[in-house]
Amino acid sequence: MSENMSQTPLLEVNHLRKLFPAKSGFLSREKTFIKAVDDVSFTLMPRETLGVVGESGCGKSTMGRSVLRLIQPTEGEIIYKGQDFMKASGAELRKMRSDMQIIFQDPYASLNPRMTVGEIIAEPLNIQKKFSSKEETREHVIKTMEVVGLNPKYYNRYPHEFSGGQRQRIGIARAIVLRPSLIVCDEPVSALDVSIQSQVLNLLDDLQESMGMAYIFISHNLSVIKHISDRVMVMYLGHVVEMADKTELFSNPSHPYTQALMSAIPLPERHTKRKKILLQGDLPSPANPPSGCIFHTRCFMAQDICSKEKPELKDIGGGHFCACHFCDKCQKADGSVLLKKEPQ
Repeated sequence: MSENMSQTPLLEVNHLRKLFPAKSGFLSREKTFIKAVDDVSFTLMPRETLGVVGESGCGKSTMGRSVLRLIQPTEGEIIYKGQDFMKASGAELRKMRSDMQIIFQDPYASLNPRMTVGEIIAEPLNIQKKFSSKEETREHVIKTMEVVGLNPKYYNRYPHEFSGGQRQRIGIARAIVLRPSLIVCDEPVSALDVSIQSQVLNLLDDLQESMGMAYIFISHNLSVIKHISDRVMVMYLGHVVEMADKTELFSNPSHPYTQALMSAIPLPERHTKRKKILLQGDLPSPANPPSGCIFHTRCFMAQDICSKEKPELKDIGGGHFCACHFCDKCQKADGSVLLKKEPQ
């Protein structure tokens, strides 16, 4: 991860929304929609890693795929390297997409079992017509395999002949073979053993350092997010509820949801005095989200205003953004978070 980041954003996402049509009742004529991503905005600098965290169903993966237009957004603006990605089409869209790649969660399901490793990694090169001969393509593929730690002798083997960690290295090789500037990492280590996770994370760090890529790193594992990210964005029910520099977020979580996530991180026995925050109830339906603050139905700090008025995502100081009516009441003191009222 580079500390020297350009002041010009690589990516700007403004008011991104993705709605999926939902089935209504048998006799109902009303159209209902699942609000998977609702009014998400953020920027990403060159060589930066933005970690995106939240529980299952919060819209992390949908947001990442919408940014790449693998899923067509319903509304919003996506500016990539100063160009409007939402308006790109045809040859222009294909050219821009070559600079934006994705690493999927399941390293086996994302690989075509009928194609060899060499064919899988070479496919983006062939689609973009990067080389005029098969020899040049093969040479570039072999170099890429070596970069991600795959032996070139595996060139003609098939995905089922590899372990989970090796398959994910194939997926990473496919993502970097075009030397993109942006990669969306959609929970790339969640299906791997812990020891293999660390190897893949270190590989991603090394690739970023040597190739200068930016990552949108999606995960539900806060320890992984803390290790790899420069900034962290916390999502809940399709919304961004908090966003800050990694160090600031982990030392001073200001949204009640972020505090609850932090309290769930396992700690050694000597730290067991920390009070855990147990969220009540289930995640509300994205087809019918709560009024006002979307988190108020499970929030231990909720008051009357929370069910009536939606809090804005506002800067509470130093680029730390929080969407809560009581962010100023959530301050650190002696290593503990001061809460307006105790969690129940």
